[in-house]
Amino acid sequence: MSQTPEEHAAGGHAPDPALFRLDGKIAVVTGASAGLGRRFAQVLHEAGATVVAAARRLERLEELAASYPNIVPVRCDVSRRDEIDALVQRVGNDHGRIDVLVNNAGIADTADALKQDDDEFASVIGVNLHAPYALSKRAAALMIEGGVSGSIVNVASILGLRGSAVVRQTGYAASKGAVVNLTRSLAAQWAEHGIRVNALAPGWFETELTVDLFANEGPLKWAQRRTPMGRTGRADELDGPLLFLASGASSFMTGQTLVVDGGWCAT
Repeated sequence: MSQTPEEHAAGGHAPDPALFRLDGKIAVVTGASAGLGRRFAQVLHEAGATVVAAARRLERLEELAASYPNIVPVRCDVSRRDEIDALVQRVGNDHGRIDVLVNNAGIADTADALKQDDDEFASVIGVNLHAPYALSKRAAALMIEGGVSGSIVNVASILGLRGSAVVRQTGYAASKGAVVNLTRSLAAQWAEHGIRVNALAPGWFETELTVDLFANEGPLKWAQRRTPMGRTGRADELDGPLLFLASGASSFMTGQTLVVDGGWCAT
C-alpha cells in the first residue's frame, strides 16, 4: 500500500512506488496521431490513465486506440475554437473531469522570415500558442469546477529558448518562446486552485516536424555536433520527464520548463 503525502513527510524514507502512476486519472493529449504525441498517449496509458487522444487525423487515432483499451480517439483541429470547445465538453460529459492536459499539437514554418508569408506566421502562432492557451483555459475551468488538482504540460522547444541561424523557423521559435512564458503566467494564476502548469522542452528528436533534418546527413551531423552529448534524443528519453510533470512526482513544481536536449541549451 502506498504512503499518503502526510505519512511520507512524517518519516517515510523510501520513495513511494506509485509516485509516477496515473491510475484513475483522465488525460488529454493533443497532436496524438503521430510522433511525440502518439508516444505521450501510450506512456500515459501505460501509467494507468484513461487517455483522450485528440488530433485531426481520426483514422490514425482509431488505429492507436485499437491496441490500447483506455485510449479514446477524438478528432479535433486545435486551430478551431469550436472544436476545442467540443473536445473539452465531450471529456467533461463522458469522464466528468480532466486531470492531465498535454498541449502537444504543433506546426512549423516552411520558410525563413524574409520569404515567409505573413499568413503562415499567423497560422503557426495560432496552433502553437493560441490553441494551448484556449485548451488550458477550458481545461482549468473544468478542473476548478470539479475540485481537481490537475497538471497541464505544455510542449515547448529548445528553439523557444535559443535562436538559430541554421533552423530558420521564425513563427515556431516565437510561439514556443511564448509558450514558455504562457506556462509561467498560467502557473502563477492557477496555483491557488491546485493546478500545476509546466512545460517540456525537447531538443532534437525525430518527429514529423524534424523529418527533413533527420533525412539529411549534413543537418543531422550539425545537430549531433552542436549537442554536448554528441547525439540526438531517443523517443523513450521523454517518457520519464513527461510522467514526472504529469504525475504527483512533481507536486511542488509549477511554472517551470524542463529541458531535455542532451545539453544543447547548456552551451
